[in-house]
Amino acid sequence: MKAETLAAPRLIDADALIADMGARARAAAKRLAVATTAEKAAALKAAAARLRARATDILDANARDMEAGQESGLTSAMLDRLRLDEDRLSAIADAVDAVAGLPDPVGAVIDHAARPNGIELSRVRVPLGVIGIIYESRPNVTADAAALGVMSGNAVILRGGSEAVRSNHAIHAAFAEGLADAGLPADAAQLVPSQDRAAVGALLRAQGLVDIIIPRGGKGLVARVQDEARVPVLAHLDGINHLYIDGAADPAKALALAVNAKMRRTGVCGATETILIDRAYAAPLAIVDALIKAGCEVRGDKGVASLSPHVEPASANDWDCEYLDAIVSIALVDGLTGALAHIDAHSSRHTDAIVTEDAAAAERFLAEVDSAIVMHNASTQFADGGEFGLGAEIGIATGRLHARGPVALEGLTTYKWLVRGSGQVRP
Repeated sequence: MKAETLAAPRLIDADALIADMGARARAAAKRLAVATTAEKAAALKAAAARLRARATDILDANARDMEAGQESGLTSAMLDRLRLDEDRLSAIADAVDAVAGLPDPVGAVIDHAARPNGIELSRVRVPLGVIGIIYESRPNVTADAAALGVMSGNAVILRGGSEAVRSNHAIHAAFAEGLADAGLPADAAQLVPSQDRAAVGALLRAQGLVDIIIPRGGKGLVARVQDEARVPVLAHLDGINHLYIDGAADPAKALALAVNAKMRRTGVCGATETILIDRAYAAPLAIVDALIKAGCEVRGDKGVASLSPHVEPASANDWDCEYLDAIVSIALVDGLTGALAHIDAHSSRHTDAIVTEDAAAAERFLAEVDSAIVMHNASTQFADGGEFGLGAEIGIATGRLHARGPVALEGLTTYKWLVRGSGQVRP
């Protein structure tokens, strides 16, 4: 059956829409900020139950998005990000349940000190307030972001991509029902009801209504957000991730890690995009052949291209490309120093890994690579908040301020100072 055709985005008064949503989110955030851990957990449990109860509606909506995506020519990687099935939807609900069981960061005491004059100082975690989240492709972000927002005491305004519009609306409707079931305001998790691009602009300009913007998507989206936002931005940039196979790497580990890091799921931001192989490594052709056998297109420098006729020559652009597909670029480098120089020139500061049995080389790599996540003898596909024990994540922050790496509950809080005195006056 041919996918239905969505009507062209209706022209809206975007500023009025976002102002109304922001005001309602601000009121909901005040309620969430004082909600108990038990109240927030109960709301998330109720939301997870609604997601399971609405499974047929959500999967039907996703099937329509998939049909539309195929007809519009979405890439296989984009379709993989978009696709839901019973297992993936169950995992979404399970992730919401898991967030309900995580330690509540709100009210946690970061540190405490007593001054000589008897004044006591504490820094305690508090919610950020209202978070605007702009994302593409992945309908699971709708539930993950809402769950993390609620548990961290923040209201969220969600704006998903047009390719997942039906899926996002179905997931959001179920989640909001769960919040209402548990007695928390449904306005704590709102979904922008229009795909009009003007709504994104209004969200980016919503100072005083929105406290922070988190973009999740491709370079174009993130660039627009960073260029236009008048609200602070917590950026999730592209994952140009490297796997360096050192001369002292165990061949069995190197082979398994290279294939897994690239091919487990090619469309996730933790996928390896470039493999660097020490010229001293004994078996580079085995790495190339294993990737080709797994269905991966290999683009190599002259040294790698000389190993196999099945290798395509790499262009200068390949070293700065996030493929999100079954394509990898491979280069031979002059040891650890060469690998570090290549990574410094081309990494997006997301995730980079070394495979080696040389402890000194591993420690140098961990110390010198300036990325949010740096790994030794582990697949870059572990770059995920769930794998880090953080529960669902809002994204991988690649900047330096506020939060870095997988951003989960603690990353969605700030702090305030509490000062307790007994009548002290300043001389």
